[in-house]
Amino acid sequence: MSWSEVDARTGRRWERDDGLAVLTLRQTATGDWAVTLDVLEQADDGPRYERRTVADEEAALDRAETLRETHD
Repeated sequence: MSWSEVDARTGRRWERDDGLAVLTLRQTATGDWAVTLDVLEQADDGPRYERRTVADEEAALDRAETLRETHD
């Protein structure tokens, strides 16, 4: 499976091609960056919910890439 970036109101959002996982990246009110992975229960690798806050956008993009590779 692969991931596709889709339009997001804020930040960035990727959906896995099977439609059973979503990854979002957004800046928080405090200026940190939140990376959130939500894998639905119906997915072979689900359920899973993970949220991590990092200090900058570059670290958030790195974390998002790692999660996409891990849950591909």
